Amino acid sequence: MTFGTIAPCDGIAEGHIGMRYILAAREIITASIEIMTRAHQFDGLVLLGSCDKIVPGMLMAAARLDLPAILVNGGPMYPAEYNGKHWDGNIVTEAIGWKQRGEISDDEFRRIEDLAEPGPGSCTMYGTANTMSCLAETLGMSLPQTATIPAIDPERFEVGYRAGQRIVGLVRDGVTARKILTKEAIYNAMCALLATGGSTNAILHLQAIHHEAGLGQLSLHEFDVLSRKIPLLAAIYPASEYDMIDFHQAGGIAALERELQPVLNEQALTVAGTKEAVLAKVAQTLRPEIIHSLSQPIKPEAGVAILNGNISPLGAVIKPAAVPDHMTRFSGPAVVFDSEQHAIDQIQSGNVAKGSVLVLRYEGPKGGPGMPEMYKPMKFLEGMALSNDCALITDGRFSGSNRGLFVGHISPEAADGGVIALIEDGDMIEIDIPRRVLALNVEDAQLEVRREQWQPLEKSAPAGFLQLYRERASCAAQGAVLT
Repeated sequence: MTFGTIAPCDGIAEGHIGMRYILAAREIITASIEIMTRAHQFDGLVLLGSCDKIVPGMLMAAARLDLPAILVNGGPMYPAEYNGKHWDGNIVTEAIGWKQRGEISDDEFRRIEDLAEPGPGSCTMYGTANTMSCLAETLGMSLPQTATIPAIDPERFEVGYRAGQRIVGLVRDGVTARKILTKEAIYNAMCALLATGGSTNAILHLQAIHHEAGLGQLSLHEFDVLSRKIPLLAAIYPASEYDMIDFHQAGGIAALERELQPVLNEQALTVAGTKEAVLAKVAQTLRPEIIHSLSQPIKPEAGVAILNGNISPLGAVIKPAAVPDHMTRFSGPAVVFDSEQHAIDQIQSGNVAKGSVLVLRYEGPKGGPGMPEMYKPMKFLEGMALSNDCALITDGRFSGSNRGLFVGHISPEAADGGVIALIEDGDMIEIDIPRRVLALNVEDAQLEVRREQWQPLEKSAPAGFLQLYRERASCAAQGAVLT
């Protein structure tokens, strides 16, 4: 029997109220699969998905149901080409800034819109969709060497056929999802995420999968410890000029696992019926300029990291793989916004000075509500030529397509009375990636005075699921799952 689930697109939802539903939709996707599967008493599942919250929602459902399951992703699209460079749909948002600065005409902007998405598939960047598809393979929930096969490659049909065959074997042998989604498998996925500088959203999703698999809470501390041991081996667009098609040609996830083999857990199983370590041994790295070795990494530490400090005592997430080298240590005066739209308006109006640290707050799971992505403010900073001179911190999230100095998932969030709620314009903020520090240079006594005067800001939200999510969502440091 075939059935569907909701599939909202992050790209269409960016920058308006729709984005507040996107992370919450992950919980609906999980629940809808659970309901259909339990109602119709299925023996196993073939999960077909590609987009940002679809893949994690499906993996969460597999973990919750603990039935035989296999995930088949749709594959990345081929990139657009513009002025001799590969792009994806994000070029449109950046081009808004180019047009405002007079660098391109209206006709040229329309041409960019037309070429931005040249075909089917998940966006060709290493954003949340492709990160989670790759991690599904590393988790052992997809067939080996399949995550990066392009959407229009004839091999995609072969993958679907093989998955149909394999699910029968999984049902016959009683190999359920929780036999694959073990602590060892999630550890391997964490290694792959850190080694590739994937989407910061993947931290939320791995925490949620860990929770649904009955393994308890996956703490940010575990990511922090591992991020100091795992180097950056592959930088994929937006962290470099290499896109998902290049990564596939280099050998994809299998080649990455070959290079990571000394640090991977050898006991993790896969839906193919073999252990991850066995598959890694036979893989080949075909383009070593894209997938590096442990002995010659791109950077000595991971592409995703956790920051702590008085702004984020429970942790915050940063993507060093996408940060310019000259910005790994940065400090500047705060420019505070209580909404994403206010920040967008000020950036586009030219009212943000170089050297600033933009603070976007009340955008967390409860404050947003829904923990929306601050995708557009970062893209507009790029388009306005400010991304090399400004930082942005938030209790919200970011798109996997964002690049620059951004810090998200700040916990506790502003709506819970976190220190981010007490920041005022002009306060000096320090971001130090090597030391893993996010600090507000204001005396504790002054912060206590501000706390006594603080009045919570509760944003309005339509009646319905957003209200429920606000009431029941855990904090970002715990995966923003419904509790």
